[in-house]
Amino acid sequence: MTHHIRPPAVAGMFYPGDALTLRAEVQAMLSQAPPGDPLPPPKALIVPHAGYIYSGPIAASAYARLIPLSGTIRRVVLLGPTHRVAVRGLALPACDAFATPLGQVPVDHEAEALLAGLPQVIRHPGTHAQEHSLEVQLPFLQEVLGDFSLVPLAVGDASPEEVAQVLEALWGGPETLIVISSDLSHYHTWAAARDLDGATACRILALSLLQDHEQACGATPVNGLLLAARHHGLVPRMLDLRNSGDTAGDRHRVVGYGAFAFVQGEHHVH
Repeated sequence: MTHHIRPPAVAGMFYPGDALTLRAEVQAMLSQAPPGDPLPPPKALIVPHAGYIYSGPIAASAYARLIPLSGTIRRVVLLGPTHRVAVRGLALPACDAFATPLGQVPVDHEAEALLAGLPQVIRHPGTHAQEHSLEVQLPFLQEVLGDFSLVPLAVGDASPEEVAQVLEALWGGPETLIVISSDLSHYHTWAAARDLDGATACRILALSLLQDHEQACGATPVNGLLLAARHHGLVPRMLDLRNSGDTAGDRHRVVGYGAFAFVQGEHHVH
């Protein structure tokens, strides 16, 4: 059987294309992440997916929380919205690994098999070929976790319930982390984005479903996670909320970024 690798599509654009520069940049962002309040180990994260110059520091505030979990987390279920190829449902790739300048991340075919009975899950390599929303998360995950396997799902037209059903099938235990890749508002002024993203963050923290993709381009996978979080008694915590006007862009047309960790609530026992 041929070993199919999905090569990086946005290395050298969204993040550095050579391993030394990339590793140094990721390590610098992780080391600069504010420590924040102590939290239990996250079961799920929401992180942004723009170029690292814009959203990397916000993503790093979430990924820094995973450093103590290297060796514990062995599987990452990674969901992000499709930007280039529209699809109905949630799309798996047709490859055995995703490559970045930092090496290859194996696709977890055993975990994929858990989705075999779900009609909303399809195999659609074209959806993954140029998609950045999943790829930009991988160097952070490689740096903080070392060895892990990946269940990459590009989320197209699907209901929150369909996404939650997929998350349930892959939920696992402490060895499984769920990562939802999503930016927040797009192309408002800095002040307007602060208000809009603040309201969106309040909804996420209340486990209230987002109303549309104007609030977050990844509203569909975010909403699936919010449903699953309710079911499992997870509590969201906001780690960072900024926009491109705070990091590297002008303030006339910004994109919003938030980082959230979902941890087990104190009183929820299965």
